[in-house]
Amino acid sequence: MNDLSRLEAQVRDCFGRVVYTHKTHEKMADACSARLNGWKMAQLIASAATATVAVAAGFCDPEWIKIATGVCSVITLLITSYMKGFDPGGVAQKHRDAAASIWTIRESYLSLLTDINAGQITYDQAAIRREALQAQLAAVYKSAPQTNGKAYKKAQDALKLNEEYTLSNDEVDCFLPEAFRKEGKR
Repeated sequence: MNDLSRLEAQVRDCFGRVVYTHKTHEKMADACSARLNGWKMAQLIASAATATVAVAAGFCDPEWIKIATGVCSVITLLITSYMKGFDPGGVAQKHRDAAASIWTIRESYLSLLTDINAGQITYDQAAIRREALQAQLAAVYKSAPQTNGKAYKKAQDALKLNEEYTLSNDEVDCFLPEAFRKEGKR
């Protein structure tokens, strides 16, 4: 194994980790958005219940209506107070921003691998590009929000089982003009 082959092996490893990190941030953004939607729905339901029993209390005088109004009001207050203390929408956007930044780095790693495999780059050129990509990645990681094991597992399933990163030649051909398609060139 020559030095360029060793460097290529490291770049391949970095590329694989970047693919997973990118997908994990996408899955974290999805989870945060879903959490936000769930809490907003709970807040809407609690507010609607509070309004309903408050209106009913104006027309009826049973004691249970007054108690239900109080309970619904407290639940609405608790949900609203809880939501004030955290911002899953903002966290979701930070994960989307991190994923977008990581995407460009992922594509640059892929381009570097392509250049290495095509013999269009020397060891020194490849090492310089690798170092630059690692510096860019370190800057993104420094400001990126933390991910968790659940998001990593979802990313793993998406990449391995659902092949979310993989496109077949036929799928790519659908997006290309006929002259660029591989379909008839095999």
